[in-house]
Amino acid sequence: MLRLLALLLFCCLPAKSQEKRIAVFVGLCDNVTQGIVKVGAKIGDGDKPDENLYWGCTDGLKSCFKASRQWKLEKSEVVTGDERILERLTFRHRTAKAVLIAEAWRGSKLKDCYIASEAAMLSGKNDLVVFIGHNVRMDHPIDSPSVKAAGKTDAMVLCCKSEEYFRDRLQDAGVRPVLLTTQLMYPGSFILRDSLEPWLVGKDHNALRDAASQAYARNQNLSGSAARGVFSCLDP
Repeated sequence: MLRLLALLLFCCLPAKSQEKRIAVFVGLCDNVTQGIVKVGAKIGDGDKPDENLYWGCTDGLKSCFKASRQWKLEKSEVVTGDERILERLTFRHRTAKAVLIAEAWRGSKLKDCYIASEAAMLSGKNDLVVFIGHNVRMDHPIDSPSVKAAGKTDAMVLCCKSEEYFRDRLQDAGVRPVLLTTQLMYPGSFILRDSLEPWLVGKDHNALRDAASQAYARNQNLSGSAARGVFSCLDP
């Protein structure tokens, strides 16, 4: 009888929530191979992540997340098994059940970086996949996915005009965009850091847009309405 009661109590306990998995693909800024407004030589060298605009600089992913109070660096790899990937970092959220794995891709391999991010979106192995960098589709054609997503996956594409270039192709493939952009912009990782907080607790697109807008307004010294206009109004 006691064993039966214990079994019933165990079955009535709430299921342990699964850890959320976030994959981030950062295409390093590269003055030589990308169709961008040129930046300083050091921060625009796509072969040197530590000084790169999108990785090692203050607003780059590595520096931004290492300085964050919400995330803890667990692992750093510079030998990644792929010469296109110059560094891989694993962060764990301090309070939520979430792990974030970020890769710094060589700037000259930006197209490969985006294709890899899209494959991760379709794989069904991640809860959220993020692409950060220059809008590669402004430079190169990329075939639309030929398969549908294997599971429910959210996506953020932080580059210039990502709604115009990526919204339809992702939705058609069964991926749910949760943060996109409407205009030319600076994809600093403070946007991702702040928009992840509402995403982790299941808030809607508007909350993510609000968090991204507030972070962008602070960083770029813009009004709230101007910053909000940078990010897309997505369907609920």
